[in-house]
Amino acid sequence: MRYGFIGLGSLGGSLALNLVRAGFRVVVHDLDRANAAPHLTAGAEWADSLASLAAASDAVITCLPSPVVSERLLRALLPSLAKGSTWIEMSTLGRDDILRLAAVANEYGVDTLELPVTGGVHLAARGEITLLAGGDAEIIARHQPALDAIGGRLFHMGPLGSAAVIKVITNMLAFIHLVADGEALMLAKRGGLDLAKAWEAIRASSGNSFVHETEGQLILSGSYDVGFTMDLALKDLGFAAVFGRDFGVPLDLAGLTLQTFERARAAYGGSEQSTAVVRLLEDALGTDLRAPGFPARLE
Repeated sequence: MRYGFIGLGSLGGSLALNLVRAGFRVVVHDLDRANAAPHLTAGAEWADSLASLAAASDAVITCLPSPVVSERLLRALLPSLAKGSTWIEMSTLGRDDILRLAAVANEYGVDTLELPVTGGVHLAARGEITLLAGGDAEIIARHQPALDAIGGRLFHMGPLGSAAVIKVITNMLAFIHLVADGEALMLAKRGGLDLAKAWEAIRASSGNSFVHETEGQLILSGSYDVGFTMDLALKDLGFAAVFGRDFGVPLDLAGLTLQTFERARAAYGGSEQSTAVVRLLEDALGTDLRAPGFPARLE
């Protein structure tokens, strides 16, 4: 099985490298060829164009920043993909987006598997990121060895569109937890506590969360370097708002969190790390949340 991989950013680059290192035949492409350096060193091949990548692949994996980019690349790939091949979409899309684009792929005889991931770039680099699959079980089985190489646990959520819903839910929760964790740490700081001890106590408490254990460390180190931007966070929170309207669910906390991220983007820019949303509170109070001994990046 020959795999093409497009999108070698912070997340996609790690996912593709896992596949190459596991011994699969992989052809890669990215807007910036420099991003492919570790993949080529590990044994991947470079494709100069989307058409050449598609022609050399039994399945093409995409990990891209937006539905607009996913659609543009898919339409460029399809004329060169063989019938019976597979498009594996690892980007975070809305449910309507993946269903619409899968229908386009089907017109060319190309199967679709949606496969967004969750857990963070550090888990992707370790091959332990969680995979959320939507699509036919037969397609998953066809690519199971590659999926095992790319990440850790895999949850087949149901038909196409199912994975889009759960991925947005997990990200929505993560952003709510992030804003809440910043408020909790600020309470600890202004209450005179040692922040390192407070972080440890929270981690051992009923108030703990995955975000506290991971991104909480990046807040305390001051790096905020989670490998995920404000723009991407707002894209996902926007998807959550759409689902809330579509499913008739009031999302009060998610709505407030979206507003907080919009203020953070206005203050720091869309390319700033999403974790830096906590800086809004630090700047408003003139109080930083630094503590010694915390890493600048998660390993």
